Amino acid sequence: MLSRSALLAVQRPLCVLAMRSASAPSDGEYFRRQRPEQPGKVRLGFIPDEWFQFFYNKTGVTGPYTFGVGLLTYLCSKEIYVMEHEYYTGLSWAIICVFAVKKLGPPVAAFADKQIDQIENDWKSGRENELQTLAEAIESEKKEQWRAEGSLMLIEAKKENIALQLEAAFRERAMNVYNEVKRRLDYQVECRHIERRINQKHMVNWIVNNVLGSITPQQEKETLDKCIADLSALAVRAK
Repeated sequence: MLSRSALLAVQRPLCVLAMRSASAPSDGEYFRRQRPEQPGKVRLGFIPDEWFQFFYNKTGVTGPYTFGVGLLTYLCSKEIYVMEHEYYTGLSWAIICVFAVKKLGPPVAAFADKQIDQIENDWKSGRENELQTLAEAIESEKKEQWRAEGSLMLIEAKKENIALQLEAAFRERAMNVYNEVKRRLDYQVECRHIERRINQKHMVNWIVNNVLGSITPQQEKETLDKCIADLSALAVRAK
């Protein structure tokens, strides 16, 4: 049977692999992540807060401080970390750095934030200008489509106008044909009327000539005498 240390040695890599696989983001999640605007929370000026949270789950609240003090005591007592003259030089530089950070950090941070805001505003203004340009292009495209629709309506109106012109020309030609046919028919009718009148005139003249030709001078004299007598009788009655 394996000892407890051996079991822990076997289980520890498995736990690490499980934690890595659980914490490893997928491709979509990696691309969805964004860069944080503010840095992570730290303690004592340089220690990340995640380290303290890690110790809290294992040792409680005092665990990180106890570990730090114990580690420092161990390094100093075993002379792993030797406090020679370079140590005091480093301590002086650390005090100077802390002083510089405390005094010069806020103005430098404000200047950097101002530059970042300016760059961000430039990006936003460029993006807004591009969006405005695209919106104007879309409006122009819509206007051109509206004009194209107006052109189609104009083409339809022109087609209707041409159809009306063709219909007017057709009616005019039909009226011309009607007038021409009517004129020719009227000419034929007038010819028939003239021919009929000429025939009637010739017939009347022929009848009169035949009647006059059949009357003898004696009949004409008797008829004339009878007419004179009738006129004389009528004149006596009128008196």
